[in-house]
This record gives sequence, structure tokens and C-alpha cells, in this order.
Amino acid sequence: MPDLPQFWLEQGWLARVLRPLAACFSGAVQVRAFAYRRGWLRSYRVGVPVIVVGNLFVGGSGKTPLVIWLAERLRASGWRPGIVSRGYGGYPGGKPRLVEAGDDPVYLGDEPVLIAARTGAPVAVAADRVAAAECLVRDGRCDLVISDDGLQHYRLKRDVEIAVFDAARGAGNAYCFPAGPLREPLSRLRRVDLVLGNGGVVDGAGYSFHLVPDRLVALGCAPPSAVPPVAGSRIRAVAGIGHPERFFRLLQTLGYRVVPQPFPDHHVFRPKDLQYAEPLPIIMTEKDAVKCRRMAMDDLWYLPVAAQPDNRTQRALDSLLLRLSPRRADKRT
Repeated sequence: MPDLPQFWLEQGWLARVLRPLAACFSGAVQVRAFAYRRGWLRSYRVGVPVIVVGNLFVGGSGKTPLVIWLAERLRASGWRPGIVSRGYGGYPGGKPRLVEAGDDPVYLGDEPVLIAARTGAPVAVAADRVAAAECLVRDGRCDLVISDDGLQHYRLKRDVEIAVFDAARGAGNAYCFPAGPLREPLSRLRRVDLVLGNGGVVDGAGYSFHLVPDRLVALGCAPPSAVPPVAGSRIRAVAGIGHPERFFRLLQTLGYRVVPQPFPDHHVFRPKDLQYAEPLPIIMTEKDAVKCRRMAMDDLWYLPVAAQPDNRTQRALDSLLLRLSPRRADKRT
């Protein structure tokens, strides 16, 4: 993993040396959370139910496919969900910005653009998620808000919290930053409504979802007759996500002989990044594809995936969504 220190995944000497700093960091974030719970720092309701899908682990955990699944599930139940996000690095504008499927992901973030394209739901980005949510609610675009990330953004009052872990990495060495990968101590999980493992059960919680691949889609100027690489083919796998090995393993399970090419999470691709001496078909993630869709290259493909909770997890998620129905009834009266 190019952007994750190896010692964050193990109980090594460097992690132990940094534990005093981690204790200071952990104490500070716990004091801040306590201040919000006691009302010393103010949280804001935005007039509709709010679901936060976040994580404790720094970097990617597979939240975005779950956000898309939730949005589709809620819409099927009669809700009009909207999604708010900070956007990678934080949208630089002062006011919230509505995201369209064709917007520039380099400016607004790859995940918000992907969510807008996949769901058709209203999406707003801003460093202040309260302002982003109010933007959607004020204009009547939605009657429920999903926050993509933001478990630690306590200014936004929430009704449901879902924490997502990558099952392959779990909680790493279970230390907070900088000794480990956690934004908050694991005790924070006692206050969330559901803990999900992406790819398997995490910490005995018993709830999980898997990413199910769809058909390959051509990028660039591929003609309609273009034939995607088939199982058994040797391909170059490109991934600029938080845990690229997860994508490489998925392609291997589909039968491809993978030449892995990892990039840092949220990498901004240039044509030269995808030019190699060995002319192999390239398969990338859908999140990376939104940044490469204008590149005119042959044999460039992306693999869409969808979150698929198991039956027990789906029942638990549906139970959480059902809990929000009285809030909708209150709003309509």
C-alpha cells in the first residue's frame, strides 16, 4: 500500500515508540467528542433525518459502494435521499457546491462525482457538512441526508451512525494516529449503531457486505465493437484507492492474470500514468475511471462494483432505516 505505513498494521517497535503521542491524540479527540455530547460545542439538526457512513481507519474502507446501496434502498422505500461529502482535500469554495455526474472530479472529488453518476441523487460538497446538508434540504431536494464519511464531524447532528472497516486490514494495530491508523479509539464503536466489515466480519460484529463486480465498461474512445479482456488474459490492474490490493484480488478471483499498478488514494491521473512499455489491457476501478473518462486510449476499461450485504446485515440495515420513519412522519405533519 503506497500511502499507508506498514507499522500501522503491526505491533512493532515504531508503533510502541509513538504510543505517547497516540495517547495525546486519542485524549484530544475524546475530549472534543465529549464536549459535543454535553452541549459545550454545538451540533446542528438540518430538519431531516441524517445517516452518517464513516470509519475510524484512515484512508479507504469501501464506504462509497455502501452509500450508493443505502441511497438506492432508501429510494425504493419512498425516501428522497441526498448525499453530502467533504470531497477529497475539501472543496475549496466557501459555499456548498452541488455535484453533477459530469463535473470535474479533480475539483470536487472523485467519490462525490461517482455517487452523483451512480445514484442520480442530489449531492453537495463542502468542508462544512452542515452547510452542505442545509443546501440540499433548503431547496427541497431531499427528505433524508446521507453523509459519506463524517463520523468525526460532530457539528452535524445524526440519527444513525454506521462504521465501515476493510475486513482485510481490520483496525490495523488498534492504535490511534500517529502510532496507528485510527482517527478515534476503538471505544468509539460503542456509540455507533452498526459496524460493518467490507469483505467479511470485523471484530466479531457479525455484519458484513461484499463488493460484487459487474461487466467491464470501456473508457475513452473505444468503438462499440471493442471486446473486453476475458478470464485468463494478462492485464494491468490500476487502482488509486485506499486499499488497492483489494481490487487486485477481486480481478484475480475473476480469472485475470494481474500485473498490479497501485497509485496513492485519490491520485490525479495523467495520460502518461497509463502508458507502459508492455501493451496490456488496463482495468481500473470505477472511482479512478471518473478521472480518466476523457482520455482517448485503446483497451482501457473499468470494473463497476456494487455493495451486497448478506441477509443478516440487510435486515439490520433495514431495521435502522425503519427507525427513521417517525422522523419523516413528524416532518410531514
